[in-house]
Amino acid sequence: QVQLVESGGGLVQAGGSLRLSCSAAGRTLASYAMGWFRQAPGKEREFVAGMNWNGDKNSYMDSVEGRFTISRDSAKTTLFLQMNSLKPEDTAVYYCAASFSRVAVVKFASGYVYWGQGTQVTVSS
Repeated sequence: QVQLVESGGGLVQAGGSLRLSCSAAGRTLASYAMGWFRQAPGKEREFVAGMNWNGDKNSYMDSVEGRFTISRDSAKTTLFLQMNSLKPEDTAVYYCAASFSRVAVVKFASGYVYWGQGTQVTVSS
């Protein structure tokens, strides 16, 4: 069992930046493909960004391409999502997730087995 914990959410004005972090209580994330999802009120959870298990491939949803960056620290214990040029439509609860996939970046929620509790990101206009 891997318990993921997100942090770094908050309230920011449009155009601002936030960096989300996701850790597993010191355990390595090196064995997992990782992803960030978000869910806004009344909407389904959607894929935001993902990294394959060995960290050499990333993928992003179209609306955040060029603004968000997924990364992992060198110790492979923490996953990050750097979010720049934030827009009000980025407002949502953001979740990190871990997958056993060895194939590619996993873009669907059902492909992930471990989830964090979520962190709220609110972007004011």
